[in-house]
Amino acid sequence: MASHMDELKQREGKAPTMRPRFWRAGALLGLAVLVVLLAACGGGGTQIKTNRTHILTVGVSPTGNFVENYNPFLSSTNLYGTMGLLYETLTFFNRMGSTQTAMLAQSYEMNSAATSVTFHLRPNVLWSDGQPFNSADVVFTLNLLKQFPALDNNGLWQTIQSVAAPDPATVVVTLKHPAQPFIWYLAGQTYIVPQHIWQGISDPTKFTNTSPVGTGPFTLKSFTPALYKYQKNPRYWNASQVQVDEVDYPAFNSNTTGELLLSNGSLDWNGVFEANIQKVYVSRDPAHNHYWFPGTQTTMLYVNLMKFPFSDLGVRKAIAETIDRAQIQNLAESGYQIPASPTGLVLPANQSFMDPQYGSLAFGVNTSQAAQDLQSAGYTKDSNGIWAKNGQEISFTIQAPTGWSDWDTACQIIANELGALGMKVKVLAPSVADYISSLQNGSFDTAVSWTNPGPTPFYLYNSLLNSNFTAPIGKAAASNYDRWSNPATDQLLSDYASTTDPSQQQKDLYGLEQIMVNQLPSIPLVYGSNWYEYSTARFTGWPDATNAYALPGPFNYPDDEIVILHLKPVA
Repeated sequence: MASHMDELKQREGKAPTMRPRFWRAGALLGLAVLVVLLAACGGGGTQIKTNRTHILTVGVSPTGNFVENYNPFLSSTNLYGTMGLLYETLTFFNRMGSTQTAMLAQSYEMNSAATSVTFHLRPNVLWSDGQPFNSADVVFTLNLLKQFPALDNNGLWQTIQSVAAPDPATVVVTLKHPAQPFIWYLAGQTYIVPQHIWQGISDPTKFTNTSPVGTGPFTLKSFTPALYKYQKNPRYWNASQVQVDEVDYPAFNSNTTGELLLSNGSLDWNGVFEANIQKVYVSRDPAHNHYWFPGTQTTMLYVNLMKFPFSDLGVRKAIAETIDRAQIQNLAESGYQIPASPTGLVLPANQSFMDPQYGSLAFGVNTSQAAQDLQSAGYTKDSNGIWAKNGQEISFTIQAPTGWSDWDTACQIIANELGALGMKVKVLAPSVADYISSLQNGSFDTAVSWTNPGPTPFYLYNSLLNSNFTAPIGKAAASNYDRWSNPATDQLLSDYASTTDPSQQQKDLYGLEQIMVNQLPSIPLVYGSNWYEYSTARFTGWPDATNAYALPGPFNYPDDEIVILHLKPVA
């Protein structure tokens, strides 16, 4: 979301920096649980002794020149690496599997009622300036988000009742109601900042934090708008595991520039869509150049339900029935991304959550049915050949950020197809900042964008459909950009989060799938790939299909930290 959103979300180097807030009621499991987390990530290994500096060069997203900002809570503007390389979470959740890894908390336990969680912090952790890390920093961070709600990107204080530190190594978080799924947001998506630095900041909502102090494996080395660098943190609590000496992020403003850097061997790790990856990248050095594009989220056509004509279900149906997703797959996504399920579930990963009645359901192109749906909704074609109702034509814009070539192409495909149906559609390609702003404040008409999945389908639906996470036009929505507000949807989300019965949770998911299929609050397009290219010429230890220890694209966090901790330089 995002973001989340954290995550610009998971495609073409666009990590969804905008994350969803949580829910008002919740429990997934009522059983007492003690989670003793896995040992520190990376699997050990001996530090390579060499005089050579091992520099990892990373290409992430075509965002143009960088604007310096290392505030981990200003998630729509922060630079890559802030969350993970500089600032850490209590726990790492691997969304490519079911494992957890101990980070700043070496373990945690939730009570049997799922109303309290106790964290046991890792000993002997230092901030990068040498000051000790302890429970006071965690309590301070959480209370900072309460004091400044604009920083509370995950809506933690909708669920938290209080936080306390019984001793320097322990933090107890008491919840307002049962909310076991909340642990992912609290422990896995909240970045801890130092009290001794941040307590002196009068307005952290405007703090760009240009001299960052964190617990992570790297510190800031230098910054320019065209290039910024991180260097190894000698005080990191797992310093012996860090075998990358420096991480460099060059700026670029389009996929084309990213492709050039990738093809000439300038990048070790990249997260940009490439239309002909085998020819442009792999064939240049088949022994070292590799890619893996796992589908990890559902790319949607967001439709602004607060604007005409999208409040009409018949219009949403007509749009969904007219879009040829195979064209998007083959022409925009070079065959990498297959058409999504009408349920919005990420398949095949979420197949076990699928309502059997939708198991074989797929989108098709049916313009005759689309015309019938428009007629049933009261639309007729006017003298211009455009569908209209009460004298108002169906005329709107569709957008994706400039330079995001696959989505830009998808927008053009959709506009052409809807134009042939009799809708007037204009394609826009705003800057990344304007694109994100339009989604948040509701000034857009339609937009191709990501979703915010999590450990189960609940998180995607909660982010996408929960009315708590939307806002009137002109005010910032957390993640529900379509601005869907439906009591039945909210009740299903609340029921899922409040029950300890897996069979009931499954029924609640079935109900949410039915809403997606029948009411089209958002229109699924294709499965968004986690764009990921990597070279083994200078480093090994990368995630792949046989060892999916983290989301692989460099725009995912805190997964970026986990990947780098696994890397080993080639001698």
